Amino acid sequence: MEKTAAFEGSIPANYERYLGPFLFEPYALDLVSRLQDKKYPDILEIACGTGRVTAHIAKSVKHDTLTATDLNPDMINVAKKIIHDKNIKWMQADAMELPFGDASFDLVVIQFGVMFFPDKEKGLKEAYRVLRPGGKLIYNTWNKVETNEVIQVGRSIIESYFGDNPPIFYSVPFSMYDDRELTTLTRRAGFKSITTTLVKKEGIGPSAADLTKGIVEGNPVYLAIIERIPSMLNNIKEDVQKALTEKFGAKPIKSPLQAWVVEGVK
Repeated sequence: MEKTAAFEGSIPANYERYLGPFLFEPYALDLVSRLQDKKYPDILEIACGTGRVTAHIAKSVKHDTLTATDLNPDMINVAKKIIHDKNIKWMQADAMELPFGDASFDLVVIQFGVMFFPDKEKGLKEAYRVLRPGGKLIYNTWNKVETNEVIQVGRSIIESYFGDNPPIFYSVPFSMYDDRELTTLTRRAGFKSITTTLVKKEGIGPSAADLTKGIVEGNPVYLAIIERIPSMLNNIKEDVQKALTEKFGAKPIKSPLQAWVVEGVK
């Protein structure tokens, strides 16, 4: 069975280096900008990945404790090598069964992680469970892939190599783009005072070559390529880089991004 969320092996380092600055840094800064209003004594981050949001929370959100969790230990290992902060508690944890007691935290943050939950409502209910009354949830999800043009270009080329059986990974990250469904899902998990905000950013990367490396080798689609059509890896990279350069320029590379930010209160 194809691994849709297997961020392991070489993938986490490529994800962080080549996709991190372009895709995830702009939205990490956006999330943290929404948390400047007060102190959140105990903070939990779910699906922390390589720590893009974690680092900013540690520096600029008032708190006493910060616990950062991810399902994939290889992602956490990359984060630990980059972020040298002894006050951050890093843990492998399954968002479906968080290893924390009820009412343990004042804030739960999830950057681009809910899409990967096997049961999204259950995962948000777990976030609700571990929050204290009055605690805050904030998470984001990508808008339609068409509004994130660089990814759409890469995706269409990669999928063309697989004929009528493309990798299933792409059906996951861009699957939660309907703000009404996001509101309904969050309400069903128990939250109130829910807001959804469309946030438009510009991704900026050093080069089309770097971004190609991230698009092809910095996410689980790489596993599908290596497993099913390994001899095509270099061809795919050449085609993606050529298409990105033609549309967005070689360096630096810039492209519009769109994502939803959802906020709710317990």
